[in-house]
Amino acid sequence: MTPRDTLADGLTRARERTLRLVDFDDGELRRQYDPLMSPLVWDLAHIGQQEEFWLLRDGNADRPGMLAPAVERLYDAFVNSRASRVDLPLLPPTDARAYCETVRNKVLDALDALPADESADFRFALVISHEHQHDETMLQAINLRTGAPLLGPGAPLPPGRPGVAGTSVPVPGGPFVLGVDAVTEPHSLDNERPAHVVDVPGFRIGRVPVTNGEWQQFVDDGGYDRRQWWSEPGWAHRQAAGLTAPQFWNGDGTRTRFGHVEEIRSDEPVQHVTFFEAEAYAAWAGARLPSEIEWDKACAWDPAAGQRRRYPWGSSAPTAHLANLGGDALRPAPVGAYPAGASAYGAEQMLGDVWEWTTSPLRPWPGFTPMIYDRYSQPFFEGTGSGDYRVLRGGSWAVAPDILRPSFRNWDHPIRRQIFSGVRLAWSEDQGSAA
Repeated sequence: MTPRDTLADGLTRARERTLRLVDFDDGELRRQYDPLMSPLVWDLAHIGQQEEFWLLRDGNADRPGMLAPAVERLYDAFVNSRASRVDLPLLPPTDARAYCETVRNKVLDALDALPADESADFRFALVISHEHQHDETMLQAINLRTGAPLLGPGAPLPPGRPGVAGTSVPVPGGPFVLGVDAVTEPHSLDNERPAHVVDVPGFRIGRVPVTNGEWQQFVDDGGYDRRQWWSEPGWAHRQAAGLTAPQFWNGDGTRTRFGHVEEIRSDEPVQHVTFFEAEAYAAWAGARLPSEIEWDKACAWDPAAGQRRRYPWGSSAPTAHLANLGGDALRPAPVGAYPAGASAYGAEQMLGDVWEWTTSPLRPWPGFTPMIYDRYSQPFFEGTGSGDYRVLRGGSWAVAPDILRPSFRNWDHPIRRQIFSGVRLAWSEDQGSAA
């Protein structure tokens, strides 16, 4: 397969997934399921607008586009908040679909004529990543919808493995390489670069994410009602939001997922918890959350080889035998389902299943250089006045394998939990820990 074939294939896979997520009637696409999320029709046209901007206009705002400037402005995420988008004069669903199709056809027609250089390839990778990220956002929106399910129960997953929940693995202290560069990861985003050496004291990290069964013990022990486990801002939010359990738990041993009411599986990673809940659970469990640097070392560093691995398990691309990715399952896999996907230190399920909260604010790595889309990371860095964010790592079951790597950094407000977020514990060397 030629490099151009690879790019075309990546575009096609992303679009096929998008179209499955908007294969509903026009009324559904116009609805706003929650003020936290956009109507699906906004995401659809925004995907097309960004593809046109980067691939047909070379990221040049002075070059006229297919949409009138006033219409194009409707799809600027920095201008229009999610809550406001339902009231905008958006393209109707039929027009949004037609626009995306026209843009895609023009892109494919122009593909062979584009210069075969690193800049052009990166723009394509950026557009593919952008579309896949919006697909995950649309899944979050659909999960917030009430009423009869729009999506099926999900594809089957491998069984879990007993005895791994609540256990931990040691990660010895010492230097390692954090981050990546354009040579090893040419499609990495600006906040993942550059590669640089950092030194980390030894610690232990959970072998697998925290499970629903473990979280239920926190609930049963009054964890949501006991101030001692919560930070000051965390307790204030718990009280204001009335939190008593992870989002979508129904209080009777069931949960609602994409409109399906189902029994809560005790061996499944807990999902839909805020950073503040994760922090409180960790304190209750006699642990803490990892920093993102600790998380990265446990996931990607190979101490025997003295170098980073492309994936936790090695260099081979993700498969259904190694990680739960791609969105087909619509849920996390039970813990212990992917022993072959373990990192060099023995940590499992570090890619896929649930995004894992870390204690770290979003900061640039030393030597940070913004990419062509300079609004991707910089407006959200600590100290910019854009708000309080915490980094999440590892991806979720909803992330496409095409775009996920150990260095990928996600971030969100610590009060958010409509995202597919979970928890992995850590312990300093002087703390007690799980076996």
